[in-house]
Amino acid sequence: MGAGKSTLGRHLAQVLERPFYDSDRVIEEKTGADIPWIFDVEGEDGFRRRERDVIDELTALSGIVLATGGGAVLNEDNRRHLHQRGCVIYLWTPVELQLARTRNDRNRPLLQSGDPERKLQALLEMRDPLYRDVAHAVVSTASGNLKKVTDQVLGCLAEHANR
Repeated sequence: MGAGKSTLGRHLAQVLERPFYDSDRVIEEKTGADIPWIFDVEGEDGFRRRERDVIDELTALSGIVLATGGGAVLNEDNRRHLHQRGCVIYLWTPVELQLARTRNDRNRPLLQSGDPERKLQALLEMRDPLYRDVAHAVVSTASGNLKKVTDQVLGCLAEHANR
């Protein structure tokens, strides 16, 4: 959360001249509702079921750039589909930076708690091993420099293609 997946994904898609998909936006388009509403009405389990279906659908496409929601790795099917059907780059971001980037964003249901920093730390501790397991490469976004991060991701993609 707050790693810059959507921003980097859109930019990377432009550079590579490929279509860009954000799994959360696809879910919103399919349901006609925003993510917080889905969480309110269906709970996290309902959202995760929708997310699983969309990720299965999107990872079946070829030649795309895909940004997933931060919790997508919680589902084993998602991890398998992402890892087997594409090249996964884990955008690692320190909690302090995640907090700064998400501080005023009301579209993040998991952060609507009394202590968003503690929540982000707990999410990172739970998800980091899953991200590292599914990823083909890890790139830090701590610099905040879109060109630098893009260049690193392009290098990872080239390396993956040469395997």
